[in-house]
Amino acid sequence: MDVRRAGERYPGGEPEAGIETRHAFSFGPHYDPSNLRFGALIACNEERLAPGAGFDEHPHSHTEIVTWVIEGELTHRDSAGHETVVRPGDVQHLSAAGGVRHVERNSGDGPLTFLQMWLAPLRPGGEPSYEIIPGIADSTPYAVPAAGAMLHVRRLSTGERTAVPDAASVYVHVIRGAVLLLSETLAAGDSARLTAPTGLALLSLTATELLLWEMPR
Repeated sequence: MDVRRAGERYPGGEPEAGIETRHAFSFGPHYDPSNLRFGALIACNEERLAPGAGFDEHPHSHTEIVTWVIEGELTHRDSAGHETVVRPGDVQHLSAAGGVRHVERNSGDGPLTFLQMWLAPLRPGGEPSYEIIPGIADSTPYAVPAAGAMLHVRRLSTGERTAVPDAASVYVHVIRGAVLLLSETLAAGDSARLTAPTGLALLSLTATELLLWEMPR
């Protein structure tokens, strides 16, 4: 188990433009050859956008992009004609495939915080696609077959236990609250990278929301 704390993320974004980013993996000027990816995950960025701030139209290719809103509302528009508002509890999945352009913006009056996760596809190319699942339930894992990965959403009451998937690789990210995993306490923004876990469980220390990625080696 490799634990990474929220405060250890690489800082980025454009604070003067109302964009603050914290990168979990090697990104842009923060090149770290020992932290390029884990399983299928190549990026896990926490984005904080002030009202009116956002990312102007920019391209992506050969990347599966999954977004989870923590607070506020995210406006998404892409070159394939999709325009949506993503809210807390929704799963947004943009498959960039051979190439797509999109815009992401905080069009609301309050702050926006979201987690954006990029996964490497098993095969490059193809046609881009877009999907949004409103209010995903805890009991319904979300599959990203292009990356061979599965996203589990867990919302726990204090003292509740939940199983960690037995898989080649599991990435745990705490959205809010705190959990105990083995001997480590993970708080909001903390993550753990597990290689070949078997029979593990998380214990919530407070009301907690977390994401788990189940991935092949």
